[in-house]
Amino acid sequence: MTLRQRDTQHHTYGDYVTWSGDCGNELINGTAYIREPPAPSRAHQEIVIELSRQVANALQGKRCRAYAAPFDVRLPKAAESDDQIDTVVQPDVLIVCDCAKLDERGMRGAPDWVAEVLSPTTASHDQFVKLSAYEHADVPEVWLIHPTDRTLIIYRLEAGRYTRSTVLELKGQTPINAVPGVSIDWDRLIANIT
Repeated sequence: MTLRQRDTQHHTYGDYVTWSGDCGNELINGTAYIREPPAPSRAHQEIVIELSRQVANALQGKRCRAYAAPFDVRLPKAAESDDQIDTVVQPDVLIVCDCAKLDERGMRGAPDWVAEVLSPTTASHDQFVKLSAYEHADVPEVWLIHPTDRTLIIYRLEAGRYTRSTVLELKGQTPINAVPGVSIDWDRLIANIT
């Protein structure tokens, strides 16, 4: 799946809801990004599903909820109305613990944790454009998963900025610091990828 800018205009969520009928479109700082075929790879989807399964299982009986794309996350800069928000992302997997942020449209505000599974055609967008949007929205923890390299890059927010990233191999278990009691078992995840 590739991303291209829709046009050169500044858009808001009010615009987004009128033209974003397709899954995977995003709006970052007013720039509209349109996803084009082909769909994500099978390995990408298997990783997203296994991440979602592990996170959802770990959250059973807790107040936090897990979601997977497509799921609109509106990231306001201040107290602007929904129609004026100019950043709407669709993380591959996310956790939100403040359920007051949830509504029928998705959620408004920063998730507690986000995971993006990098694909060759969207990796640059995820690593630079979206990561910057997550930082400005104060998302406490972001994971970028490199399926080909079998590595994980973790960004954690401190004093409004992401600290130096941590790079790990996809093996053993990795706890999600922003959501205590939740960790990912990479050995199980890798074993489930065909």
